[in-house]
Amino acid sequence: MDEARVFAFLADKQAQGHACALVTVLSVEGSSMRNPGTHMGVCEDGSFSGSLSGGCIENAVVGEALAALGEGAPREVRFGAGSPYLDIKLPCGGALDIHCQPLAGTAVVNSVLAAIERRKPYTIAVEVDGIRVIDGWQPSDRQFGHWPQLRLEIVGHGAGVEAVARLARAMQVESHVLTPDVRMLESLREQAIRATRIDRTSDTHLLVGDPWTAFVFLFHDHDWEVQLMARALDLPHFYLGAMGSRKAHATRCSALEAAGVRPEAIASINAPIGLFHSSRDPETLALSALGEIVRAYQQADSEVVLG
Repeated sequence: MDEARVFAFLADKQAQGHACALVTVLSVEGSSMRNPGTHMGVCEDGSFSGSLSGGCIENAVVGEALAALGEGAPREVRFGAGSPYLDIKLPCGGALDIHCQPLAGTAVVNSVLAAIERRKPYTIAVEVDGIRVIDGWQPSDRQFGHWPQLRLEIVGHGAGVEAVARLARAMQVESHVLTPDVRMLESLREQAIRATRIDRTSDTHLLVGDPWTAFVFLFHDHDWEVQLMARALDLPHFYLGAMGSRKAHATRCSALEAAGVRPEAIASINAPIGLFHSSRDPETLALSALGEIVRAYQQADSEVVLG
């Protein structure tokens, strides 16, 4: 989930007048930390953003990218098994092939950032004459598709809401908090976390979803949930989870059914939320919930868009 950071880095460096290169993992053999299509951005001043390993090869990758910039031409190199770099070993025993492409102008970076901003899938094609950005999800040989990044709509009140929002920020995951808690709103805004006040259970128009959105409901007072959750279930999303015991969830399901929510939509709710349940402190709840959400995002992205 670091494409936004990599391309924002490249945009910033290009705006300062620096030459930059885009590094792309073309293929992986055996075990590897990163997948094909992973990117790094490298600036002529030696700075970079992104990672291709756990730190084993980044310095060498930067060296290759700088050499490509110096020559004004792309280059490809293998690291790991079968690599000419005999002194650089990958502890996993695998190998990866990378492509270093000097960027001519800002078109590639601007196109990617525009797709990220619009939350639309895009594809980066590594071609003989350079890098090309294609609208939509079109992966194939030397074409690498990218989904919009995970986004959270956190709805509720109590310390768990703030804990989830803080952890999401630390993970550089976009989030939006909707809460009736005025004091929490002030605290979140002081931390530069986007937050909106909800005054009534009927404020359903404030919810926003797309296929890469996860809804997180963290109400202790479950009377707040029914209208808001019914609306969220109607919006595009890949995940919806809610806090509460199994008994509380059974009551929730009955209320949603009485409100006319489809049984299959009710059955899609993840409750109690999280990888491990009975979390008694807000930070553990946040870790449990975010772990489950990230796993669902990684497993469901292709099914969401193509299915």
